[in-house]
Amino acid sequence: MRFQALFFLLLLTCMYLTLAQGSYENCCLRHVTGLKKSTKRNVVSYRIQETDGGCNIKAVVFILKKGKTVCANPSHKWVQHLRTVVDKVLLSLL
Repeated sequence: MRFQALFFLLLLTCMYLTLAQGSYENCCLRHVTGLKKSTKRNVVSYRIQETDGGCNIKAVVFILKKGKTVCANPSHKWVQHLRTVVDKVLLSLL
């Protein structure tokens, strides 16, 4: 009986500590000014980061082939162009 109570108490403590840590979002903190052509060719997808929640800047987060991410300013022309290129490639795969 003591073992079960101790186990239950330990389980509750672990759950409390996990919840107390909170969750941190994966946010961009700054933008790149540009990308090399070779890096642009390695972009496989992107996502939009809004300024809601814990993120402070708007950004387009490009995901590269090896899982790396690059944050760019969504108002720049090269970013908008790269988004349309990625969209066209993804649509052609469907």
